[in-house]
Amino acid sequence: MGAVEHRAYARIGLLGNPSDGYYGRTIALAISNFWATVSLQPSDLLALVPHSHHDLCRFSSIQDLVGRVQSEGYYGGVRLLTAACKTFHSYCSSHGIDLHDGNFTLSYDTNIPRQAGLSGSSALVCATMNCLMDFYNVRDRIPVEDRPKIVLNRVAQVYGGLVYMDFDEEHMLRTGNGIYKRMDPQLLPPLYVIYAQNPSDSGKVHSTVKQRWLDGDLTVRTKMREVAELALRGKQALLEGNHSLLAELMDRNFDLRREMFGDDALGALNIQMVETARSVGAACKFTGSGGAVVAFCPEGSVQAQKLQEACSASGLSIELVQVAAR
Repeated sequence: MGAVEHRAYARIGLLGNPSDGYYGRTIALAISNFWATVSLQPSDLLALVPHSHHDLCRFSSIQDLVGRVQSEGYYGGVRLLTAACKTFHSYCSSHGIDLHDGNFTLSYDTNIPRQAGLSGSSALVCATMNCLMDFYNVRDRIPVEDRPKIVLNRVAQVYGGLVYMDFDEEHMLRTGNGIYKRMDPQLLPPLYVIYAQNPSDSGKVHSTVKQRWLDGDLTVRTKMREVAELALRGKQALLEGNHSLLAELMDRNFDLRREMFGDDALGALNIQMVETARSVGAACKFTGSGGAVVAFCPEGSVQAQKLQEACSASGLSIELVQVAAR
């Protein structure tokens, strides 16, 4: 096996998140606006190459160090390459998949905005997994429905395109996987991803929602079931071309998240992005846990232009979503 290179794309949660962590349902899509690339070269020893920007260990001053931590976080990509290799090996070992003794060198690059809720970490892990499957020639031994478990449970990045996911509890406990259905990306209306260049002031307060859900809190359980139902209704809305309903569901998704988690946990910047989109009548919700939002302009191009102007005035970046092919 010679050199291998794979690219994996950023991900947007369109509807239903965060119910995927609560036996719910979601619709998500991989987008080609942003990506991570991993390269594998056979080598005598196994080596992981630090990125010249994302894995910095030298700084011009303590102020430079602090600025990097605020914008990039404490960790670079090498830890993700390491974790991907370990998880891949563990999966193969537990499933009786023999791996040859060859070694390799992994390097990476990415343009996915950091801390932006676009699944940059799982894109890097996904690209690594694809390189390892090819290097060890075991792609046919790892079913596609199992691969999200190796990739931080990011189904859309494994499947590509637009995916509907049902994390039915009984099915999850029995098989370890959800029920994943590909959908035609042509069903989507034009969508926009909005993000901040420096998301460091996004929500920092620890949320108690997960523990309350585990404790059987009726309010949280009821609202999370409604969030999951939004994905089911959204799937039908897309199939029927009912984009006005899609807009309503997106807005309701954010409102329910806000009611459960509270403004302190969501973060002022994240709320500002949603309110900027809503100020021109666009539907809007988080792409993931925060740091970026996805918006839809049901009134068309004139409204989309107003959205771009509002984002520019607020210092926010905006791009038309390009769906990554599966």
